Amino acid sequence: MLAFATLRGASWLIFSRLFGRVVDFVNLLILARLLVPADFGVTALAMALVLIIDSILEVPVTQALVRLPTIDKQHLDTGFTLAVLRGIAVAALTIGCAWPYSWINGDPELVPVVCILAIGTVVKGLYSPAMVYFARNIDFRPTFIAETTSKVCGLIAAIVIVYTEGGYWALVANYVVAASVTTMMSYVFARYRPAFSLRRLGDFAGFMGWFTASQVVSALNWQYDRLMIGAYVPKALLGRYTVANDVSLIPTQSFIGPALQPLMSAFSKMSSDRARVGQAFLKAIRIAMLICVPATLGIALTADLVTNLLLGPKWAEAAPYLALLSISMLPVPYFQTLISLSLALDRPDLLFRINLIDFILRTIAVTTGFYFFSIEGVIYARLLMAAVMGAYYVFQLRQLLNLGFRRQIRNLWKVAVAGAVMVVAVYWLRMQFAGLEIPDFLEMVLIAGFGAAAYGVTLLALGLRLKLGGGRFELFDAR
Repeated sequence: MLAFATLRGASWLIFSRLFGRVVDFVNLLILARLLVPADFGVTALAMALVLIIDSILEVPVTQALVRLPTIDKQHLDTGFTLAVLRGIAVAALTIGCAWPYSWINGDPELVPVVCILAIGTVVKGLYSPAMVYFARNIDFRPTFIAETTSKVCGLIAAIVIVYTEGGYWALVANYVVAASVTTMMSYVFARYRPAFSLRRLGDFAGFMGWFTASQVVSALNWQYDRLMIGAYVPKALLGRYTVANDVSLIPTQSFIGPALQPLMSAFSKMSSDRARVGQAFLKAIRIAMLICVPATLGIALTADLVTNLLLGPKWAEAAPYLALLSISMLPVPYFQTLISLSLALDRPDLLFRINLIDFILRTIAVTTGFYFFSIEGVIYARLLMAAVMGAYYVFQLRQLLNLGFRRQIRNLWKVAVAGAVMVVAVYWLRMQFAGLEIPDFLEMVLIAGFGAAAYGVTLLALGLRLKLGGGRFELFDAR
């Protein structure tokens, strides 16, 4: 029954992210056709600094509360107080860094952009701590409604700014408005009367230390390439790279991440039985990779069609970036599941160690790649890091849950074979279409349908089946 409850909770998150991504797509379609790549470059560079500061001062209120056996009003008050103190610190640090950051990048426009984006970060941190009760019950319907409403409001604000010729401020308004509406909606669903208290600080302190350190390193991992690229290449080139990266994240952000988010609560409820946790992990990662493999490989194989259909001809130079960056997303579900697992088992130190190793290796690889081959070198470095870290995730599972390499490989080899068959089938079909004057939309539909059929038929031929109902949701081998 726990698996089915987790599925119900995940379905709301998936639907929320899916609808939110649809809104984001509409937003991207409008803004990409009305703005120029340089506008996206300016916003991406400003957002990189804001996200790093946000992570440095991260206060994981919800995550810290979910793991506690009981929660009282003083826990909520302590979480709220920490969030307010964090907001003050974020505002002060952001304002202090805005001017030197703009001077380093040679762009005075970054100062107001960074400061306004920080408003969204501060407001987002004031999210109602009482929302933790929904998370503990694996009930994400309020999250769905709040995020959906915020996405729509952000889109409306962005469109208004575009048509008043506000340029890149449309992207800024989208982020700030969405963050503000999400926080306001959280208090509608989870009524909470704010009060200042630090009486339960001890229940946050140990968790915050490792988790915050991990978040800082993780933010540096994900933003380091933008910081480095933005300092040395034109903003238009950074804008193409940023948009390609954002599109490559769609499968993991819109489907897999939301589906895996309830796992922390599920893992926590069975944490005393490591064998059961290991079995649950294998089932979760199998389903996640079942979605991730065809989605990421499909985007990589049709990157030119995706960019042309979604973004327009002026983004054609981003297609090669998108193809390779999509492949680098393949190990992300393993990492996302490890996050839930490490937090559920009260091992945030493990999460910090993984992120630290990733950061050290990524800094070396990305810097070297950029020095010799510019942005192309950064992308190939990310591909290398995806392979290295994917192997390291497998190793960590062996240490943490005694899941051997062979067992993990047996769990996923059928998905891998089906993905390989899909790649061959799609590549063959694209070769047949070469030179034919087929509209991009029709070609995309035919290729997607053919690839999905090849993937699904291969899985069925290998004996992989889906069981849904009776309180169960899982993949199983028919033979």
